[in-house]
Amino acid sequence: MSTVAMLGLGAMGRRMAANLLLAGHVVRVWNRSPVPCAEVVALGATGHATPREAARQAEFVISMLRDDDASRAVWLDAATGALAGLQPDAVAIECGTTSVAWCGELAERVCVHGACFLDAPVVGSRPQAEAKALIHLIGGPQDLVDRSRPVLEASASAIHRVGDTGSGMAMKLAVNALFGIQVAALGELLNFVAHCGIDVHQAAELFGQLPVTSPVAKVAAAAIADRRYAPLFPVALADKDFRYTLESARMRGALLPTTAVVGDLFQRAIRAGHGEQNLYAVAELFN
Repeated sequence: MSTVAMLGLGAMGRRMAANLLLAGHVVRVWNRSPVPCAEVVALGATGHATPREAARQAEFVISMLRDDDASRAVWLDAATGALAGLQPDAVAIECGTTSVAWCGELAERVCVHGACFLDAPVVGSRPQAEAKALIHLIGGPQDLVDRSRPVLEASASAIHRVGDTGSGMAMKLAVNALFGIQVAALGELLNFVAHCGIDVHQAAELFGQLPVTSPVAKVAAAAIADRRYAPLFPVALADKDFRYTLESARMRGALLPTTAVVGDLFQRAIRAGHGEQNLYAVAELFN
């Protein structure tokens, strides 16, 4: 078993830390607010006052944070940043969804420090984390993936190496964009069929029985029909991921016209007051 530091104990990080403990790893934790940290410490982890302290003596340091700004502060803060606490040859693993540009910069800084880096964002939310059924999309060397597998498998049912550093993050942004596009399309089309006199619940059920509908879209259709928007993946986070996707595309000259249109819908949903509701709430724009 390994010594693992978990930086960030939000909805996902807290569950991942608990899974690491259940798998028999020694777990060191840090979180900006103390209550989640105390909850994981009660399960057997060791709490630390700063990311740097948590990273010291850890073979693997995992961050699960909201965005680029949070990740940058936790890793690079001059006084408390985890980077300076990394042991030589430790593995830094970014599991949050960041921009590809920041992911590349962080990887470079970690390597200059003498440690190793993987981008390993996850597909899935709280229910999948609790069920140890997350899916890691990984960018980095295969030997490093193999070395990290026992740690990553504590919360995951599948691990996919996509390619070199940054490719896991790029794939995660593409996955989240595809999810958001499906949700927005369902929202407007369910509204369309309702205007045609079709019961929206019947339409959602029919969508779910047809081959054109993905499993996740089937769940989304039912939730939109019921107007169930309790947050698992909030509109604000979906908007952040659309922005990162479009930014990465512009830097590489890739055309994403559909993604841009749907990204604008999520920004409109935030302006309409739906930012903290689940991303299904983008459908309210069409009601």
